[in-house]
Amino acid sequence: MKTIPWWSWTFPLLALALFAAKAVVPTGGPFLAVLALVLGGAVFSAVHHAEVVAHRVGEPFGTLVLAVAVTVIEVALIIAVMLTGGPEKAALARDTVFSAVMIVCTGVVGLCVLVGASRHREQEFRVQGATGALAVLAALSVLTMVLPNYTQNPGPAFTAAQLEFVGVVSLMLYAVFVFVQTVRHRDYFLAETAHDDDNHLPPPSGQAALVAAGLLVVSLVAVVALAKALSPAVEAGVAWSGAPKSLVGVIIAAVVLLPESVAAVRAARLDRLQTSLNLAFGSAIASIGLTIPVVAVVSLLLGQPLTLGLDPKETVLLALTLVLSMLTVATGRTSVLQGAIHLTVFAVFLFLAVVP
Repeated sequence: MKTIPWWSWTFPLLALALFAAKAVVPTGGPFLAVLALVLGGAVFSAVHHAEVVAHRVGEPFGTLVLAVAVTVIEVALIIAVMLTGGPEKAALARDTVFSAVMIVCTGVVGLCVLVGASRHREQEFRVQGATGALAVLAALSVLTMVLPNYTQNPGPAFTAAQLEFVGVVSLMLYAVFVFVQTVRHRDYFLAETAHDDDNHLPPPSGQAALVAAGLLVVSLVAVVALAKALSPAVEAGVAWSGAPKSLVGVIIAAVVLLPESVAAVRAARLDRLQTSLNLAFGSAIASIGLTIPVVAVVSLLLGQPLTLGLDPKETVLLALTLVLSMLTVATGRTSVLQGAIHLTVFAVFLFLAVVP
């Protein structure tokens, strides 16, 4: 069995140790800085172990493992903050999910296309898979983040019955997407041509995959623990800066998506844009399709308020992002132009998140 990188198990164990020590160690600036550093290492460890498992099961199951692993982290962070934050955290799930969609569809996709096209001039991918994924993403986005603003229930929120129904619909739509991606039309999400270096990287053994799966669980627990410990400091920093509270959701989404974003850009640089798009769109779909049902259950069981409807400004940005993404994948070929446009919209999103 190939040697496990020391950092991939050291950071999760160190994260758990620091979380246990938080009760007796003064939580000043230096300690919080160490927590943030170890949290980043634990996130990268989780994605590393997910990649080992993904390499064992092959594509497109591999990208599915990564997307689900990242979404589990995201859901756990949202719930941890919701349970300790009270009614003022009613919009946290919406802000995080919206931020995840914007970061993925403008930032990650834009950077992948720009990096890949800069090195390979043009890149190709399967239109069937990309357009299918975007159709699912568009339906989930509108049903969960736009529709609440247009029901008879006052305010940008669903009634209990509406929330239950939308939660079930979101989960079912995600399940159908996974079935199509992995069984019914698996070839839609596979690159048309294999790459030479694919044949020089044999999959890990079953034992290595099992060890990685166990360490993945440990890493996820460590990430949730440290994120919960750091959340008050993040919220205090956002409040001190005078930025909108929704910036907390942007920060959570950015932390969670960072490792997967690096993996997607690396794949695009190696002329594997199909893998990049599978990672990007798959994580955005999982972010909505799995997060909304879970937070809906938490909201209904604990009586926590849940705000899902976007403000007009965010609705415009979401509509622009979905239309732009559809135009980008319509031809099955990309160039630096599409990448530059996506990154421009991403810059606008970040600017308006700080200066609304």
